[in-house]
Amino acid sequence: MLPKGANLQKIREGNRTYAITPHLPGGFIKPEVMQKYVDVSKKYGGTMKLTSGQRIMITGLKAENIESIWEELGMQPALGFANCVRSVKICPGNAFCKRGKQDSIKLGLELDKRYIKKEMPSRIKLGVSGCPNSCSESFVKDVGVIGTDAGWDVYVGGSAGSHPRLADKLIESLDYEDTLRIIDIVMRYYQKHADIERIGQFIERIGLDKFKTDVLAEFYGEKSAAIEPKVSQSATGEKIVPLPGGLTEGNLVFGDAITGDSVISDIIRVYPQTIPVFRSFGMGCLGCPSSAGEPVTQAAEIHGINMPELLAALNKVVPAND
Repeated sequence: MLPKGANLQKIREGNRTYAITPHLPGGFIKPEVMQKYVDVSKKYGGTMKLTSGQRIMITGLKAENIESIWEELGMQPALGFANCVRSVKICPGNAFCKRGKQDSIKLGLELDKRYIKKEMPSRIKLGVSGCPNSCSESFVKDVGVIGTDAGWDVYVGGSAGSHPRLADKLIESLDYEDTLRIIDIVMRYYQKHADIERIGQFIERIGLDKFKTDVLAEFYGEKSAAIEPKVSQSATGEKIVPLPGGLTEGNLVFGDAITGDSVISDIIRVYPQTIPVFRSFGMGCLGCPSSAGEPVTQAAEIHGINMPELLAALNKVVPAND
């Protein structure tokens, strides 16, 4: 099992090292906190690395030292688990930048306080940019906010990585309070109706018009229409709410045993009851793009997990193959 608050790094010649990433809201850090980073990195042989999420990671650490390092830092991990709000990226805004139109620091820190580590159907990233230059990459965030002379424009469904998607504009020219309110509606709507999918995938599945109509209806005080969840019927008559594509999209079908060649996304699509099993082995990021084509064998190797133990645990919770 992974040490608490640590991520396994690449296994070299059988040796395992770990990284930790403390939470730094907005990437702001005081000199005395920075000194703690330096002290523990020197003491435990770690290397500091700036991340794209405006944090400082310490890598190259041994498992037996992780608990002591967290105690000496006196900080909290940036992530609670994989499928949650992972980051709120914030630009300097009009507090520091000559091009800033709005106070991105104030809005971004409030969003961080409200949502960071909050459980979601999949990983979620937010970006708050004080002007259309979008230095916080708001156009490729699940929820992105752009400051203009008229207020805040809100975008939804963006993502980068192996499946890039530009975000769709949801609403424009909002003040601070209304921006917080519309984002809260988006989050609650996504939590209630999405499967294990990013907001962009969710929008692609139900349609942008449906998403905007329901979210804006609540924002303007109207009653939204009920969404029809994508539900398949299993061989035993039990309802399964799968990922986009249905039970027959991959090679695994209901009743099959899970093998080392079974792809992660197929497994959780056909057998959603395996999700807690994967998480118990430290494989929480089930909505990431890699899972779309990654078999159990490869995932177990990357995460340093005993594959026979994982397969036994997975097959224990699926119906017996008659």
